[in-house]
Amino acid sequence: MDTRPTWQDAGSSFFDLVRQREPALLPQIGAEGREPREGLPPVPTGTTVLALRYRDGVVIAGDRQATEGYQVASRRIEKVYAADEYAAIAIAGAAGPCLEMARLFQTELAHYEKLEGVRLSLEGKANKLAQMIRGNLPLAMQGLIVIPLFAGYDDKRGEGRIYKYDVAGGRYEEADYYAIGSGGKDARSSMKKLYRPGLGETEAVRVALEALVDAADEDRGTGGPDFVRRIFPTLKLVTRAGIQDVPEERVAAECEAVLNARRTLPQG
Repeated sequence: MDTRPTWQDAGSSFFDLVRQREPALLPQIGAEGREPREGLPPVPTGTTVLALRYRDGVVIAGDRQATEGYQVASRRIEKVYAADEYAAIAIAGAAGPCLEMARLFQTELAHYEKLEGVRLSLEGKANKLAQMIRGNLPLAMQGLIVIPLFAGYDDKRGEGRIYKYDVAGGRYEEADYYAIGSGGKDARSSMKKLYRPGLGETEAVRVALEALVDAADEDRGTGGPDFVRRIFPTLKLVTRAGIQDVPEERVAAECEAVLNARRTLPQG
């Protein structure tokens, strides 16, 4: 007789159900109790992602490069994902656990909606993600750190909202903008100079790309726009109408405009 907890015992949380019934399927839970290891081989690491509020919602964006030590592990990694119809998650840290967490978070929100018949509130989604980050703490202690950036549109408040996290699952809301990853400090410094409340969509997209270009200029781990390989940052808009991808053609044109404007400056 199967005495493991059922889905009724786990409530509407898919994460709790898997943790109770099949904990080995969650690498972060299966790692619990292990001692931190030194000398881990390099693992692919996602670098810079950011989010900023604008008049209609939130722009969430990321570069496309992953590094492995001092080498480029991938030039085309996706770091920005739709969590559901009205929220998005961007990932920085160890690429494998990051991707697992993004997919598990998508499943968690879909599972809740199917069982409850309603969408989880934006605050609830942010709390669910914090719970999953806490579950990854044993692996984080071994160097496999996962730090996401979460953004969504809050129907009740009629505005976009941005949440950042620490490695232990602490959740903090940012009022206007934030960036994480190896180039996060440089991207934040860029947005600090360029951001202002009430930006329109076109202006917000430009500020996001300016910040990613600044990060790539200063941080070896962040990939800038690559016109030879046709690789450009990923941008999504989260608004009352849902999530919309910014087309690659538009991103390429905006990146070209950013770089052309800098050619007229003495320091580039």
